[in-house]
Parts: sequence; C-alpha cells; structure tokens
Amino acid sequence: MQTVKIVKRAAMTLLFICAILTSFHALTGLKASDFIDSFLKTSHKPLNGNTPKKTQASEPKEMTLEKTLDLKKYPAQRVIATGYTAGIESTGKMPDDPGYGVTYSGVKVRRDLYSTIAADPKVFPIGTILFIPGYGYGVVADTGSAIHGNRLDLYYNTVDDVYRHWGKKKLKVYVIKRGKGTLKEDTLKKLNNSKHLQVFRQKILDN
Repeated sequence: MQTVKIVKRAAMTLLFICAILTSFHALTGLKASDFIDSFLKTSHKPLNGNTPKKTQASEPKEMTLEKTLDLKKYPAQRVIATGYTAGIESTGKMPDDPGYGVTYSGVKVRRDLYSTIAADPKVFPIGTILFIPGYGYGVVADTGSAIHGNRLDLYYNTVDDVYRHWGKKKLKVYVIKRGKGTLKEDTLKKLNNSKHLQVFRQKILDN
C-alpha cells in the first residue's frame, strides 16, 4: 500500500514537471535543454561579473634604432665598410702618442650613438652623418690612407670588437646630413646627448 502511494506521488510529480516545462516552452519558445545550458553558462561567470577575454599570445617586437628612421627619405650609397681602432694596428700610434685617439677633424674617436668613422672627404665630407645598418649613426671625422672612394672605416674600441661585430661588409648606407668639412667636439657631444635616442645607447655601446 505504501509502495503504491510512493509511485502515485512520483507520477504526479513527473506530470507536474512536464506541465511546467510545456508551459515554459509555449511562453518562451525555448527548450528545456536551452534553459539548462544557459543556466550552466551563467553559473560559471566570474564573481565580479566580467567575462574573461581571450588573449592572443604574441612576441613583443624589439624596437631598434633603424626603426626610428624612414630610410627611404635619405639618399643611399653602396660602400665597402671595414672597422678600425685607435691602436697601432690601425693608426700606427701608441697610447703615449699625443695624437693617439684624435681624428683628422680634431675630435676624439668614440663608439656611441653617433660614432666617429673615416671616409674619403671627396665622397663624404667631414661632418657628414651617415646611418649604417648594423652599426648605427656614423659621423665622418677621420680619413685614412686606404680609405678612397666608396670605402668607410668604422670605429670600434678594440680589435676584438672589430672582428666580433663587423669585419668587412658591402652594404648600403644612408646620408642623413651632408657635412661642410668641419666637426667640433661640442657638435658630437650634442648629438650623443639626444634624449630620444638614449634608450638605444647601451645596446650601441655593447656592440
């Protein structure tokens, strides 16, 4: 007898649920499964109410000195570029020589944001600013007995730096500003203190 009552109650409950679901479908047009899916989705939202956004992993792009320039705006010229130092192997001068590390223009050699380089003044007058891909800005401050025509000598602090970072290359350089035949320490100092370029300074000094 008790079993019959339990079965009747279960049947009534089932009929009641079916009636509710039928009414829900008639009123909303949604199926029960749609309602359940919707409930499950909303129940898994973060407590703050914000839906997590999908983020696409991307590698950060390194900003380089070259990317700060629109090189298409500047005249280009193909050259053969080698490296040199202030030492006896390049200049024949020893550190105790009064002219050690002093360029033809009178400024001291340096590897910096704007480094001193040697060129044929008939091609690139003293004071000319070049952009040399892979090296950076070079200011023509020196000449050399072997530097004729489209040849450049790029200053490095040591012979080891020359071999590790440059060697000898054929490449295209860009004339940022043509020199007038002179170069002063103050001019070079101002160029190297350009605030917007300081972020690149350490990388240049490391190369």
